[in-house]
Amino acid sequence: MQAEGLALQGRLRGALSLGGLWPAWMGAAGMSGVIHVLNGPNLNRLGKREPEIYGHTTLAEVEAMCREAAGPEEIVFRQTNYEGQLVEWIHEAIDAPAAGIVINPAGLTFTSVPVLDALKMFPGPLIELHITNIHRREAIYHRSLVSTAATAVIAGLGARGYATAIRAVRDMLG
Repeated sequence: MQAEGLALQGRLRGALSLGGLWPAWMGAAGMSGVIHVLNGPNLNRLGKREPEIYGHTTLAEVEAMCREAAGPEEIVFRQTNYEGQLVEWIHEAIDAPAAGIVINPAGLTFTSVPVLDALKMFPGPLIELHITNIHRREAIYHRSLVSTAATAVIAGLGARGYATAIRAVRDMLG
């Protein structure tokens, strides 16, 4: 059954490539490599900051979940409280090139045009991630700038959403 699935994937890739529809980030035979997990402001306070909203899981525990979910893929896991640093890390992911990006821009989700502009340059799979369901929160959290550049958005799964995002990137990479 798995061999049939791989054969079908190869035929689909070939057909879509001929029509210009196969995503460039998938490469000729799929792509694997480093997945960048980027975290924005205040996420270094996970487990301490408003645990009734964000839970008790720490950022170190989130990183461990990501590394486990990545399997053989390498992870670059980073957190910053500074917008410019986040933009620099996105540029590094573009230039490396990274296989994919999982980003929780935190409060910058709703305000940062520079983060959005940097993400729009990334050609691979890009997952926007939020620990909470931003659409069930105050109105200020309902409009994500980052979503306009994201391949997919995961919100409301708690810290487990990170592992889900890593698995989604791996699946997209084939």
